[in-house]
Amino acid sequence: MIENYSVNQLTKYTKKEIIDLFLNQQESLKLLRGEMELLNKNMNLLLEQLKVSNQARFGSSSEKIDIEISEQLQLCFNEAEVTIATAGEIAEPTIEQVVSGHTRRVKPQGKRDADLEGLPIRVEEHFLSEEKLQELFGGSYRRLPDEVYKKLDFHPATFEVVEHHVAVYCGNKNQTIVRADRPSELLKNSIVTPSLLAAVLNAKYINSLPLYRLEQEFKRYDVNISRQVMSNWVITGSERYLSLLYDRMHDELYKSHVLHADETPFKVTKDGRDTMTNSYMWVYRSGKDGGGPPAILYEYQKTRKSDHPAQFLKEFQGVVVCDGYQSYHKIANERPDELKVAGCWTHARRRFAQLCKALGKEKAKGTLAEAAVGQIAAIYHVDNSLSDLKQDEKLRERQLHVKPLVEAFFTWVKANRHTVPEKSETGKAFTYCINQEQYLRTFLEDPTVPLDNNSAEIAIRSFCVGKHNWHLIDTINGAKASAIVYSIAETAKANNLKPYNYFKFILEEIPKYVDGKDTKFLEDLLPWSPNLPDECKKQSN
Repeated sequence: MIENYSVNQLTKYTKKEIIDLFLNQQESLKLLRGEMELLNKNMNLLLEQLKVSNQARFGSSSEKIDIEISEQLQLCFNEAEVTIATAGEIAEPTIEQVVSGHTRRVKPQGKRDADLEGLPIRVEEHFLSEEKLQELFGGSYRRLPDEVYKKLDFHPATFEVVEHHVAVYCGNKNQTIVRADRPSELLKNSIVTPSLLAAVLNAKYINSLPLYRLEQEFKRYDVNISRQVMSNWVITGSERYLSLLYDRMHDELYKSHVLHADETPFKVTKDGRDTMTNSYMWVYRSGKDGGGPPAILYEYQKTRKSDHPAQFLKEFQGVVVCDGYQSYHKIANERPDELKVAGCWTHARRRFAQLCKALGKEKAKGTLAEAAVGQIAAIYHVDNSLSDLKQDEKLRERQLHVKPLVEAFFTWVKANRHTVPEKSETGKAFTYCINQEQYLRTFLEDPTVPLDNNSAEIAIRSFCVGKHNWHLIDTINGAKASAIVYSIAETAKANNLKPYNYFKFILEEIPKYVDGKDTKFLEDLLPWSPNLPDECKKQSN
């Protein structure tokens, strides 16, 4: 402890005693400085964590960061965001661009009919009266080709009662009664039709509209269907019909060499546990470079245990791209000859990026976090430039040009790991990278493996948007039904289909075969089947 001494007090001490007092005071001051440095370090850690927390809570959700890097590393990590930010005034699209869904280039002349193909057209004629023509031309005129322009009209939801009249016959001699064939029904003694159930599925699982809001919307058209009834339609229809397609898609998923996996928590109110206990929705997506069509499957589970992905992936052989969750690593360790794990460079970058964003552009300059973001951006930049190469060429180029950047990054991380506190945001990011190094290097040995797990995060985004709207799923059956419907909806979108039209089509077709044991008919109903009707397909990507 440091004490204060007056001049009179010091004159009473000998020279040796004064030296001892000075040395004691110096030692106390050193201890105090050490305590102050520790306190400042802890305070800085808290402030850093607070900035990152505030950025995550109140800041932009985009991970784009405006950081000045060296000329070699001046790379754009999010091209789409930069494009929209620098586009200036956005031009109003033409009718052709809106209908075709393609606004990136001006359509050549002569393709209007092709652009509008499949859409109903209502012709409205505008002409002058005979009296007006007489006044203008005195009866001497001829009519030229019409001036034609187009507008896109919208008709809100319409409802129509379909009354089925089934002919009934009776023989005069044997009194046998025979009825005419009637179309397959989704649900016996129910008013629901494929078009109505498709509308419910499209509203909830594509547009993330809670059923209670859909119930209110229907009431505005004088149609009274309760959310409980709609929920029963969704669950029963999923279990009875859509689950058949789901199982067939699951088999197809195993054909991919690369799978993406991710999971997100949500609440199920009636699953036998406390209402605040997390359940999990897992998502698996086939890799984009696997050569086959995109397939996306959701699976509901009550917990996050490794048993769930182990069971789902039991017949899969290949590479699983995922975040750093240990469960996937455990499965790979148990099946080393069949399954390999690839890490996600977006996750490796995220902690550094969040810290840079929290600090701001000026304060982030010169930090280790900024340097890490720049080095990872360089890895992305070079690897993205190889996307058009054949697989053998891509592998060779990765070894020649990307691998040295990866080696340099991990050498740099290990050299700087102990220069920052372990519990700081930068320290945590360094630790993550080192712990995941084995998996972050996997892509260097396989040209079909991407740098990140963004495909799975994009695939699960619709569910995350939906759960923010409806917050809870009521029952386990509802959660399982949601997994099935989301799987079909997301796979349909990934295969460039119109979700409502596709739902309507498969709900019309599956009931025709559901009583039989032969499931070969499902081949023609898969989202990537070439035999799907044109009304299910979008005209452009």
